[in-house]
Amino acid sequence: MGDDISLASILTLLVVLLLLSAFFSGSETALMSLNRYQLRHKARQGHRGAKLAEKLLQRPDRIIGLILLGNNLVNFSAASLVAVFAFKIGGQPAAALGAIFLTLAVLIFSEAAPKTLAALYPERLAFPAALIYYPLLKITYPIVWLINVASNGVLFLFGVRSGSNDLYSLSREELRTVVHEAGTRISPRYRQMLLSILDLEKVTVDDVMVPHNEIVGIDLDNDDAEIEVTIATSQHTRLPVYRDNIDKIIGVLHLRRLANARNRVFNRDSLQSLLTEAYFVPEGTPLSTQLVQFQRRRERIAMIVDEYGDIQGIVTLEDILEEIVGEFTTDPADDESDVVMDGSDKYLVDAAANIRDLNRTQEWELPTDGPKTLNGLIVELLETIPEPMTCLKINGYPIEIVEADDNRIRTVRVGQRLQSKLDAD
Repeated sequence: MGDDISLASILTLLVVLLLLSAFFSGSETALMSLNRYQLRHKARQGHRGAKLAEKLLQRPDRIIGLILLGNNLVNFSAASLVAVFAFKIGGQPAAALGAIFLTLAVLIFSEAAPKTLAALYPERLAFPAALIYYPLLKITYPIVWLINVASNGVLFLFGVRSGSNDLYSLSREELRTVVHEAGTRISPRYRQMLLSILDLEKVTVDDVMVPHNEIVGIDLDNDDAEIEVTIATSQHTRLPVYRDNIDKIIGVLHLRRLANARNRVFNRDSLQSLLTEAYFVPEGTPLSTQLVQFQRRRERIAMIVDEYGDIQGIVTLEDILEEIVGEFTTDPADDESDVVMDGSDKYLVDAAANIRDLNRTQEWELPTDGPKTLNGLIVELLETIPEPMTCLKINGYPIEIVEADDNRIRTVRVGQRLQSKLDAD
């Protein structure tokens, strides 16, 4: 009867040790699987388990040392008990079989099952475990400290140095992935806005500028009637003022200042007195930088110049904001689309259209790492200005030249993208 009680006690203790082993294994996986940003959010909301888990993970070497100490202690104790239990019931052959059965039991019940459960529900296991580990770490700190010193010393011999543990640092691309994978937690519109903000550093003023040949301004060499017509028909509140050509810019006229000065006699001298100094920026400036400069200088329009000082185009604060929030509502009279449907699956496109705008509005995937306009992209690919009826394919999109003259392509016809085997690869 005494032997039966002794064996029953050993078996009960063995089950307890296996449960403890499962706790240590599962809680380790749960703590290491926690989403660091959700953890910080819950900690700031006052969740006690999250607060303690965050403190423990600030020094992961300590919590890992504690878990390994407990896990190895219970596993080795379980192995000793199995040996005693098996020897009592069957001698040495039973002890060998006991080792095999213990290995299977540990793998299934103390490793695989609890770690899988912890990976699926990390918060449910990690937060209660943190309530146990935090005081336990205080109690066993001297032992854990010795373990960490010894393990770090071994790593030091192999040239491994412990650095700072920044749990919350993300690169821009990693943050893009987080936003993109947010799913239904962020509406598609807001998600696209966040992604556009992250892309501002990769987009330059050249990508969104009004090109040189499309700039609307006031030429002081024109007569007064032409100047008044330009002002009266302008869709913009700020107009560059120049002589002969835009490269000889004098300043920028804000039409509100002109309206406030209507009591004056209109002439060139009075108009020039209302001008503000033109603001110049170099081509290739990232939009993120330009946005900050607009805010710092309290400007809304800038002239983009190349290395020779020639004006390449104009960028406005509105152009940058449209990169983030999308196109603003425009006057219907000025709302002339660059893309017109030509059948069920083809489009007539103005070749001077900006490729980035086409990709955004039509959800196309034309290459944007070279020329800024569709005309430039085709000319760069063909290395000549093609004749009408010339056909080509760019990134899977069939393109036909509809209208062209001696110096540029004017209109093209774009078909639906062809998903070839090469595209899929």
